[in-house]
Amino acid sequence: MKFKDTLLFCFGLFLSAALIVSCGDDSNPVDNGNGNGNGNGNGNGNGNDLTSTVFDTVVTSDRQQIIVTDRGEGIGTMTLDPEYEWVLDNFVYVNEGDELTIPAGTLIKGESGQGENASALIVARGGKIQANGTAEDPIIFTSVADNISIGELSSPNLDATARGLWGGVIILGNASTNTAETKVVEGLPVEEERALYGGDDDSDNSGTFRYVSIRHAGTDIGSGNEINSLTMGGVGSGTTIEYVESIANVDDGFEWFGGTVNSKYLLSVENNDDGIDWDEGFRGTNQFVLVYSAGGRGGEQDGGTDPEDGQPYANPVNYNVTSIGGPDQTMTYRDNSGGQYYNSIFYNYPNGVDIEDLSSGEDSRARLEAGEIIMTHNIFWDVAGNDPASIYVTGGDNAGEDLSGSDNLEADIVDPLFDSSFRPDATVPAVTDTKTPDNSAIEDVGYRGALDPDAEPWYVGWTLTNAEGILPESN
Repeated sequence: MKFKDTLLFCFGLFLSAALIVSCGDDSNPVDNGNGNGNGNGNGNGNGNDLTSTVFDTVVTSDRQQIIVTDRGEGIGTMTLDPEYEWVLDNFVYVNEGDELTIPAGTLIKGESGQGENASALIVARGGKIQANGTAEDPIIFTSVADNISIGELSSPNLDATARGLWGGVIILGNASTNTAETKVVEGLPVEEERALYGGDDDSDNSGTFRYVSIRHAGTDIGSGNEINSLTMGGVGSGTTIEYVESIANVDDGFEWFGGTVNSKYLLSVENNDDGIDWDEGFRGTNQFVLVYSAGGRGGEQDGGTDPEDGQPYANPVNYNVTSIGGPDQTMTYRDNSGGQYYNSIFYNYPNGVDIEDLSSGEDSRARLEAGEIIMTHNIFWDVAGNDPASIYVTGGDNAGEDLSGSDNLEADIVDPLFDSSFRPDATVPAVTDTKTPDNSAIEDVGYRGALDPDAEPWYVGWTLTNAEGILPESN
């Protein structure tokens, strides 16, 4: 046995009583059911099998890490030990038929690298993730450049808005899209079969993802082929996505490629492109979404890609969104996208909402005229100079037409009197003049915007956004 291995073995004996073991032998923090434990003392018990996943245990004076390198077999069915930092070395998959459980308080870091050398956690179609953080002990995904330790919320060394230090998280499922054929999701190598998404099971269940903070992510492996903080491809309505923070991504905070998943309590802060983005026939729901200081648009709503008039058309339902502006427009609808927004607040954007109007062919204006774009019971303030004729306009070939006369587009131009947490003032009549939801996935809460005027903001206590004071608790 090598001297290094002897030291690690002895150190492991000393800590064995304190370690929480995922499964298998009580002295082994890694056992994924595929024989990929740390049998030789340094995390690599795979012999000469060049497809098996490698788990290397690294112990220093101030931290214990397990570095995961996926060479084809994926991470397997296992529970991560929250007493260790887990490091993603390049792309790590939860393969079809496997289930990864991530306990509350687990800290996961991605190795640095751009292009196809980036790191990311990818849940393949037919795989599952059970990431169950809590408000007291969130699950954190960050970069290896972050010196944060287990149990901490803030980094001791990174600026909160540092971007592009690793890849991100990608969840893929078997729900339908409107593309002509199954393809590899944006951000991953085109030859990787485990990166395919979409199918015909709209109730597909990819697991649970709640109380999770994703930080400093985003990389581009080619022109227009980016990894977002959280990318969802063909994710079905059986999946639970709620209480997720995306902060400081190079691209979008959240992006959906088709699928039918219903999400709640999404926080998109200081991301370099769009706050939220959907494509390829997304038809789920979102409620309680807070977008703050997006580098691009508050929302980019795309319909089809190949073909652009592919069906089903994108038509998600969004309630209780608060979108706080950046340098671009409030949102855009294009490529035949529809979509609905109710009981929401849009604030401080130089431009309003544009709806693509092409000289020929299907476009998002056709979706508006078909009743598939609806925006009512919403507040706009400091948007497009508070000019009613500029809140809703056409984009594309026939840009600039005022659409405010549409029966399906309303704008209450009134100051919501935000406090420092962006909670609106309930004494403003429009704040409590709401549309009653007619979708079972949506709660009827009686106020507009993502935050209850009379309750502590739901992002308090578990997000970097709150810990760093980007969004404070109250006045």
